[in-house]
Amino acid sequence: MKMFSNRFLSLLCVCSILITTGALACTAQNNPVPRTPSDVVREFYKAMREHRFREAFAMTSYKPAVEGLNAEEMELLRPGFEEKAAAIDATVEITGEQISGDKATVFVKVPVTATTPQVTSQPLNLVKSGNDWIILFGSEADAAEVKKAGRRYLLDMLIEGHEADAEDFLKRLAIWEGIYNSQHNGVYSDFNALIQAGMFSNDVIDPKLSGYNYHITVAKDGKTYVAGAEPVNHGKTGKLSFWADQTGAIKSADNGGRPLKP
Repeated sequence: MKMFSNRFLSLLCVCSILITTGALACTAQNNPVPRTPSDVVREFYKAMREHRFREAFAMTSYKPAVEGLNAEEMELLRPGFEEKAAAIDATVEITGEQISGDKATVFVKVPVTATTPQVTSQPLNLVKSGNDWIILFGSEADAAEVKKAGRRYLLDMLIEGHEADAEDFLKRLAIWEGIYNSQHNGVYSDFNALIQAGMFSNDVIDPKLSGYNYHITVAKDGKTYVAGAEPVNHGKTGKLSFWADQTGAIKSADNGGRPLKP
């Protein structure tokens, strides 16, 4: 006597096939095909253009610097990220890829511009990280430094950059004021007059972009001026306060975010 009908056996075979197929699908999902170096570069540029900055930099040697950042800290860094994203061409064309062990180089086509009249390729170095590739910015020693500093790396870089920009602005201010003074009967001016004269743009002293509050006081007779700059958020957008005058003298110190006096 037959224990099972032919129909039942057929159904059993179908179920077995479905179970096997499902298992293979699950295995494929749990073990995705590793990304090539070119895949990583494409996804990095795509994430940057879409302003998914945390995801983008997680594909690079800056991963230790972004993975611990909170929402407020990401917002502090956003203007710099957006500036970098704006420089990325809408279409990224990869012209080649070289792999040697756990290192790789991907060549990205650089669009023709006034500074690069000929079509060139920019090499991006990558290193193996587990089963994936990450873009290496700088040297492996630089990557080790980023890893050691962790989330403080980009935050400290932001502070140092803002402070350097503030000092540079005040140095240039002395030059701009000197030009204005020679063209306006020996008197100095405020920022608005310098901007209208084309000396610099308002973006340079925009607190949201510069991380600093800039100010200037011109004497009533226009013969002298005193300028200063303090961090918008002490300890986050900068630490040093700055003081400068028409002689070109510049002083700086950590004054807790308060204006610095001569």
